[in-house]
Amino acid sequence: MRPNYNKIYHDMLKKEHPEKLKDPSIRRLLSKLHTTEDILKFNDKLFTQSREKQQNNQKLKTYDKQTMLKLLQYQDKHGFSTSYMSKKYKISRTTITKWRKTFEEEIQSV
Repeated sequence: MRPNYNKIYHDMLKKEHPEKLKDPSIRRLLSKLHTTEDILKFNDKLFTQSREKQQNNQKLKTYDKQTMLKLLQYQDKHGFSTSYMSKKYKISRTTITKWRKTFEEEIQSV
């Protein structure tokens, strides 16, 4: 079962940053939290993090299948190297290669 990120962020903002809930753009983004990518973008928009905190959080990130496929299709569409994707999205080259092997058939069928 997938967590309800909309409710989680709404409760968190209500408690810690009620002024941010008044912003219509944040409320709109809050209603569109469907993929891991959406959640990461929303989190980056809301909270600024120190460089050290960003590095520690990067180790704990997980991606759903839909987001993995989207990143791999984006890479194929634009002809980017694994190294480029690794630097751009802060994901290890090994992880991207592992995703590619895992979803090879699904990528080719699209």
